[in-house]
Amino acid sequence: MQKTENIANFIHTKLEPEKWQGLKNSHEERISELIDGYMARRQEQAKHPVLDFLFEYYAFRPSYLRKWSPGFGVLLKGATRSDTPQLSELIFTDKGAFLNPDLLPDNRNSAIQWILKMLKNSLEKQPSFGCFGMHEWAMVYKQDPDQVRHNHLPLRMNKEELAEFVESRPLVCTHFDAFRFFTEPAKPMNKFKLSREQFAETEQPGCLHTNMDLYKWAFKMYPWISSELIREAFELAVKTRYFDMKASPYDLSSYGLEPIKIETEEGRVEYSRKQIEIFQKSQPIRKKLIEQYTLLSEILKH
Repeated sequence: MQKTENIANFIHTKLEPEKWQGLKNSHEERISELIDGYMARRQEQAKHPVLDFLFEYYAFRPSYLRKWSPGFGVLLKGATRSDTPQLSELIFTDKGAFLNPDLLPDNRNSAIQWILKMLKNSLEKQPSFGCFGMHEWAMVYKQDPDQVRHNHLPLRMNKEELAEFVESRPLVCTHFDAFRFFTEPAKPMNKFKLSREQFAETEQPGCLHTNMDLYKWAFKMYPWISSELIREAFELAVKTRYFDMKASPYDLSSYGLEPIKIETEEGRVEYSRKQIEIFQKSQPIRKKLIEQYTLLSEILKH
C-alpha cells in the first residue's frame, strides 16, 4: 500500500496560503540578501575566504539553497503547481500540496540512521572549548611548498614564527574532516587519533567545524528537510566560518576582517567567548535536525 493513502499519518502541519507563501517569499528574500553579492563577484572570478568554502567544500547549489521547500509533513493548503517551487517530490491533491512520502528513497535509510545517530551523540556530549582554532594553523604548519593551502592569502607571520607558535600549543582537534587537512608533520602532534570510521564517535558540539557541518546535514536531505532549517544552518555556518578565518594564521585585512590573535592571551579569551556563543546557537538547530530526521526515519519504517 502506498504511503500517500495514509497521508494523515505523516502530516504534522497545515499551512494556510498566506502563511506558506509568506514563508516562501521570506526565504527567497533572505537568501538573496546573503548570497547575491557573492554570486555576482564569483562571476568575475573574485575569491572570498568565507563563502568560497561554504559553496565549494559543501557543494550545495545556490539554486537549491534559494528554492524553498516546506520539508516533509507539511500540507500547503490551496497550493497549485503554478505558485509552488518546481519540486518533483511535491504531490498535489484537493487538500493541497505536500512532499510525497512514496518518493523518499528506501536506499537513503542507512544515511538517515547514521546522521541521526551522529546528531544525537553530539547533542548529548559535553562541549569542549579548548582548541583555540589551532586546526587552521596545523593545516599550514611546515607545509610542503607544492601543497600550499589558500596560496592567494598571505600569512600573518613568517613560517618560522608560525611553526614555533604551533609547537607551543596543544593540538586537540576532535573533527576528522578538519584533521585530515593537517600537514603530515602536524598530524602526530594531535592529542586524538581521528579516523573516518570513528567520525560519529569523536564529534562534539563545541567544535566550530561540527557546527558548520549542521548545514551539510540539513541540505543532505533536501527537499525533505525544510528550507527554513537549511537556511538557519547556513546562516550559522556563515557566521562560524567568518569567526574561523579571523582566528586563522591568514592576513585577511584586504577583506576587511580583523584577526582574532589566538597567539595572545587576549585573543584566546575572545576566541573562547565566541566559540561558546556558536555552540549555544547551534544546539537549537541540532535539535530541530534530530526532530526532522526522526520523522524521515519513521516514514521509511512504514
